[in-house]
Amino acid sequence: MAPGGPTVPGRAQTALLLTHTVVVQAVTFMLRPASAYRALELDVPGAWLGVLGASFAVVPLVLAVPSGHAVDRFGERRVAVAGSVLLATAGLGFVAFAGTVAGLVVASMLLGTAHLCAVVAQQALVANRTPARRYDAAFGHYTFAASLGQALGPGLIVVFGGSRPIPDTRAIFLGAAVVALPLLVVALLLRPSGHHGTAGDGPGAGGMRKLLRQPGLVRALTVSCVVLAAVDISLVYLPALGTERGIASGAIGVLLGVRAVASMASRLLLGRLVAVLGRRTVLVGSVAVSAAGLALLLPPLPFAVLVVVVTVAGFGLGAGQPLTMSFLAEVAPPGLRGRAMSLRLTGNRLGQVLIPSAAGALAAGAGAAGVLACTAAGLAGAALAATRLHRSPPQE
Repeated sequence: MAPGGPTVPGRAQTALLLTHTVVVQAVTFMLRPASAYRALELDVPGAWLGVLGASFAVVPLVLAVPSGHAVDRFGERRVAVAGSVLLATAGLGFVAFAGTVAGLVVASMLLGTAHLCAVVAQQALVANRTPARRYDAAFGHYTFAASLGQALGPGLIVVFGGSRPIPDTRAIFLGAAVVALPLLVVALLLRPSGHHGTAGDGPGAGGMRKLLRQPGLVRALTVSCVVLAAVDISLVYLPALGTERGIASGAIGVLLGVRAVASMASRLLLGRLVAVLGRRTVLVGSVAVSAAGLALLLPPLPFAVLVVVVTVAGFGLGAGQPLTMSFLAEVAPPGLRGRAMSLRLTGNRLGQVLIPSAAGALAAGAGAAGVLACTAAGLAGAALAATRLHRSPPQE
């Protein structure tokens, strides 16, 4: 029997983890737009909408590393349980406090904390319970489940809030709390890896220094940051490019949907690709392909060609995140993998704040095409950096 909890077979454990992942992302991507709708109901100025969005993101910047340390010290299940409880509490917090802007900000910060705890615990559990030869397939399936949840979340807004221009936000908040409650049972059934309290028993700063000295770790963090920022930039600047070139919004919506589906497909196929080519080759190739895909968007192209180009770019962008997770899981010693994943989240959040902000400043002079060109150049640099990561041979 697993220490401190019920015994659940390995395949069931994987199903529980992926279920937990889908629901956490679905509830989060249900509550975040709903909070924006609620702010619009309150006639909140546009500047406060930015504050509301930032209130979710600021928590991971502050608490990511401490949450990783908590996973390494106390185990993945306890942090997953805490995240599940906080997620349901966040839904109830929106119900209770969404009558004011300050209440929305507090509830959004609670949601950010819940999402952080759940995600760090999930990623550490994948890293600690998966044999190194299966990291790529496991993280591919994990990120596919996360993408699926993110796609389902906005649909739940219609289920609970109706299809009006501004939905019934109170019903959405209550629905989110109800959907999140079973997560507590799922989290309690998760079996901890048993790696907590090993390499992380010493002082937190000492453990972090040991982690940062691991070969390739900083380079993998950088690649992850650039790839995720490129995903965010493509979501914003593909519509901007369409506006500049007179492409219909429906056509841009198709391109964004194609990009998302291609990314999910690459995550499902990741294990097989790495088994044939090796992890470093697939990472370098996928990032380079995504750079080429974004660069090919610069000249005017027929819509059919745009679909092909965006498919290629989306396929490459989808592989970047799970592959960098695999590298981090492999270089981080047992007992420090929670902190490794939390460092990745911190770097990703910083990249999501700083790189799009720089892109926005660039767009004022160079337009959407200039932003996409610089993003493609950044991805090319990330591909070059990835060539210096430790080589992972093809797996048996």
